[in-house]
Amino acid sequence: MSAPPPATIFVVDDDPNVRNSLSWLFASVNLPVQSFNSGEEFLREVGTEQPGCAILDLRMPGLSGLAVLEQLATREIGPAVVLTTGFGSVPTTARAMRSGAVHVLEKPYDDQEMLDTVHEALRLDAEKRTLRAQRIAIQARLTALTAREREVLDLVVSGKANKVIARELAVSEKSVEFHRGNMMRKLKVDNVAELVRLVLTSGA
Repeated sequence: MSAPPPATIFVVDDDPNVRNSLSWLFASVNLPVQSFNSGEEFLREVGTEQPGCAILDLRMPGLSGLAVLEQLATREIGPAVVLTTGFGSVPTTARAMRSGAVHVLEKPYDDQEMLDTVHEALRLDAEKRTLRAQRIAIQARLTALTAREREVLDLVVSGKANKVIARELAVSEKSVEFHRGNMMRKLKVDNVAELVRLVLTSGA
């Protein structure tokens, strides 16, 4: 399996001076950076599997930063987003946060404020991708269960004892123990607490 691409900062702004300034700032602290002069170009060029953080100007010709953010929100996964604006308002900020923005920075901002915000966005993006990878791996294990093992799983997670499960499924308690053992082995868990955590992580 090939290594994932490095986390990258995507500067999306129609002002070339802003693009150049931010590109220099991120390069000065050894952060990979790419710049785009429009939201359309950014959405066209950057795939969902690319980790990182997008710095979106709120007001741009064509797609605004908020419109780009809302398009990213429809994807399964995408880079974390920081919006920048010289015309901040409470409704706009609230809408941006509801759509998944990590932060809305009002201009003028200083370099350290931008760097701190971006590092936090990168941390959140990495956590999101790790959780997604864990969820995919768990879902693959869940699909390996038989229909009966899945029934036993649901009842065990709901807190029911083997005797109760046997009665509800109209099978012997020994049969429940057999399916429960197979289910635990396939899911690679040793106890009910681990099983519950696994199911919660999977979103199932």
